[in-house]
Amino acid sequence: MDHLLLYALALCLGLSCAQLCPPRCTCQNLSPSLAVLCARAGLLFVPALLDQRTAELRLTDNFIAAVRRRDFANMTRLVHLTLSRNAIRQLAPFAFADLRGLRALHMDGNRLPALGDQQLRGLPNLRHLILGNNQLRAVAPGAFDDFATTLEDLDLSYNNLARVPWETIRRLSNVNSLSLDHNLITHVPQGVFADLRKLARLDMTSNRLKKIPLDPLFLRLPVYAKSKGSPLSSLVLSFGGNPLHCNCELLWLRRLAREDDLETCASPPELLGKYFWSVPEEEFVCEPPVITRGGGARPPGCPCRGAGDPEPAVHWVSPEGKLVANGSRTLAYENGSLEILVATVKDSGAFTCVASNAAGEATASVELLVSPLPQLSDGTHPPAPAAAGPSDILTSAKAGTNTSTTLPDGGVLVSELAVSSVLIHWFPPRSGPSVRMYQIQYNSSYDDTPVYRMIPPSSRAFLVNDLAAGRAYDLCVLAVYDDGATALTTTRRLGCVQFSTRPGYPQCRSLHAHFLGGTIIIIIGGIIVASVLLFIIILMIRYKLHGGQEGHKKAKVSNVYSQTNGGQTPASRAQDGAESRVRGLTGMVLSKDCEKEVGTGDTPSPRRRTWSRTSVDLQSKCPVPDRAEEQAAPAAVGERRWAGEWTDMKI
Repeated sequence: MDHLLLYALALCLGLSCAQLCPPRCTCQNLSPSLAVLCARAGLLFVPALLDQRTAELRLTDNFIAAVRRRDFANMTRLVHLTLSRNAIRQLAPFAFADLRGLRALHMDGNRLPALGDQQLRGLPNLRHLILGNNQLRAVAPGAFDDFATTLEDLDLSYNNLARVPWETIRRLSNVNSLSLDHNLITHVPQGVFADLRKLARLDMTSNRLKKIPLDPLFLRLPVYAKSKGSPLSSLVLSFGGNPLHCNCELLWLRRLAREDDLETCASPPELLGKYFWSVPEEEFVCEPPVITRGGGARPPGCPCRGAGDPEPAVHWVSPEGKLVANGSRTLAYENGSLEILVATVKDSGAFTCVASNAAGEATASVELLVSPLPQLSDGTHPPAPAAAGPSDILTSAKAGTNTSTTLPDGGVLVSELAVSSVLIHWFPPRSGPSVRMYQIQYNSSYDDTPVYRMIPPSSRAFLVNDLAAGRAYDLCVLAVYDDGATALTTTRRLGCVQFSTRPGYPQCRSLHAHFLGGTIIIIIGGIIVASVLLFIIILMIRYKLHGGQEGHKKAKVSNVYSQTNGGQTPASRAQDGAESRVRGLTGMVLSKDCEKEVGTGDTPSPRRRTWSRTSVDLQSKCPVPDRAEEQAAPAAVGERRWAGEWTDMKI
C-alpha cells in the first residue's frame, strides 16, 4: 500500500512538472535550475507559462513582435535570455526590471528602431548585450546606466547609428569588446576611449569616418590592425571600409601591424584609391592653416575663416586673454565669425582669431574701439570725433547736431517724426569698398543702453519704431564693409543726428474721437433702420392694392354661361329661362366635370343627350335641375338639345 501511494505521488509531481513547460517548447530540468528551449516554435508572444526557476530561456527564430512588461515578471533566477531573430519592434519600459540576475541578453536580428532611457532598466548584473542587426537610429544617453560598470561585451553593429552616446561609452570601464561596425558614424571624439582600460577589440569597420583620432588608450596599449597573432594584452583595431583622409593625422594608423592591404585612401585627391599601407609615410602630410576672407553667405560679425589640411578649428581670444564663448553678449558661428551683441567700454582692445590644426596655427587680430554715447543732460554737444578706422561691427558713433550731421562720405536725415517712430535717411559712401550692411545704433538721453539695428546694403532709409513719446534720442548710422588688407570687418560712420519724439496725445482728444465715432455709428444705424421700415410699408401698400383688385375681379365673376356650337349668347339664353338653371353653379373654385342627361322621358334618345362641363366647382358636386323646370321651358331645352353635344362653362 505504501508503494502505491509513493508511486501516485511521484506521478502527480511528474504531471505538475510537465504542465509548467510551455507548449511547443522543450524543458531541461537541470536541478536546481531549469532551461526552457523554444527555438523555431512559431511563437507570436513570449510564453505565459514560464517556471520561475528558469535560468536559461531561448526564444530564437520566432515571430515575437513586442516584449511586454509582464512577460518576464518575477523571473529573478533568469541568467541567460535569447530573443534573437524575431520581429521585435516594441520594447516596453522596464520590460526586464525583474531580471536582476540576468547576465546575457541577446536581441540581435530584430527591428528595434531606437533605445530609450527606460527600456533596459533593472539589469544591474548584465555582462553581455548584443543588439546587432537591428534598425537602431538612436540610443539614449542613459540607456546603459544600470550596467555601465559591469558590461563586458557591447555589440551595436549593423544598425543605422549616425551618432553614438559617446559619454555613455566613455563610462564602460569594464568593457572588453566594443563593436560599432557597419553604421553611419562620422565622428569619434578625442579621448573617448581613454578610460576603457580593459578594451581588447574595437571594431569601427564600414562607417563614414575620415579619421580616427589618436586616443591616449592607444598610447598605453600596443595596437594591432590584425586579430591573428596579436598578444592578449593588446588592442585589435578594425577600421577598414571608411573614407579615410590620408594625412598626418592617420600616420599613427599607417605604422600599425596590418593584416591585409585592402584599406584605401579616399582623399586627398592625389592619394585617392591608393592602398593605405602602400602609401609612403612621407606622403601623409598636413598643411598649416591660413586665415582667409572666406566666401559665400556669412553672418554679421567679424569673419575668420581658416584654410588648411585638415580643416582648422577656429576660436577667438578676448583682450583679457580669455576664450570667447557663446553667451548673451557674444555669438561665435561655425564658420569662425564672431558677433558681439552687446559691447561696453571695457571690451575695447584686440580680439584675436586663432585657426589651428595638426600642422600648426595662424592668428589675426581685430581692434575693437567702443566709445560711450554722449550724455546731453546739460544741453551741451560734444565735438564730432574723427573718422573711425578699422574696427568691429559694434564701433560706436557720436551724436551730431539737432538736425543732421553730414560727413564727407554721406549724411543722416530725419523725417516723419511721430510719437513712437521716426524715419531715418542716409546717403551711401561715395568711395571705398562695397558695403556689406548698414548699422543703426541709438539710445535715449535718459538711458545709457544702446540699441542696434542691422540694415541690408540696398536700403537707404529705415523706420525706427518702439520709441518713447516726448524723449530725446542720439542716433548714428555706420557702414559695415570688409577690409581687403586684413580680411576682417571694419566700419565707417556716415553720420549722427539728435531728435526728440513728439509728446503723447491728450486724453480729451482721445475721448472726443471715441464720442465722434460712436455718434457716426448711431446715425448710420438709424438710417438703415428707417430704410428697412420704409421698404416694409411700401410692400404692405402694394400687397393691399393688389389684394383689392383681385377681390374686385372675383366679385364680378357671378354669371356662368354655356357656350354651344352654334348656340346663342348668354344674354339671349337668359331671356329663354335656361339661365335660371345655370346660375346655380356660381361661386365654384375647384375644377370638376359634371355630365348630365337631359330629356323628357326616363330613357332619352342619343340625339337628345346633352353634357355640360364646368371648370370650377366650389361645392364639389353638380346640381341636378328639376324636371318640372325642364317641362316649363321646352323651347330652351329644345335649343340646347340641337345646339351640340358639349357645353363649356366659363367664368
